[in-house]
Amino acid sequence: MLLVDGRGVPLSIVVTAANRNDVSEMAATLDAIVVPRPPVGPWRRQHLCADAGFFGRAAQQEIVDRDYIPHVRPRGVEKRQSAKGQRPRRWVVEVTHSWFTRFRKLLIRYEKLHRSYEALTMLAAAIITFRRIPTKINVIYG
Repeated sequence: MLLVDGRGVPLSIVVTAANRNDVSEMAATLDAIVVPRPPVGPWRRQHLCADAGFFGRAAQQEIVDRDYIPHVRPRGVEKRQSAKGQRPRRWVVEVTHSWFTRFRKLLIRYEKLHRSYEALTMLAAAIITFRRIPTKINVIYG
């Protein structure tokens, strides 16, 4: 499970089994945010865009309980928008997933221990975050 900001910087990563449903791990992902959130008030609310797998009353309530404005569209709506040339907002997460696949060690999970794979994933997230910082020198090239 992966939660990113608007630029694709990973904010929260939760490693689970492949047979777990996304909705059941959404609360853990939202609670595992590493960076403290800015203060939330009626004048400054944060939005959360998710795919159709999070469409439902329970998922919407989890999002609202954490002071986010939910933007979850059913499957048909996204398909119609992409036919019109509008790409969904969640494309940022898909780009971040492609950045993770550049780390070949993460492409196929060979580690037996959960904590080993999670540590490698966190290291990859740190490198991705470092690459997103605007600098004049490219220290980590990949």
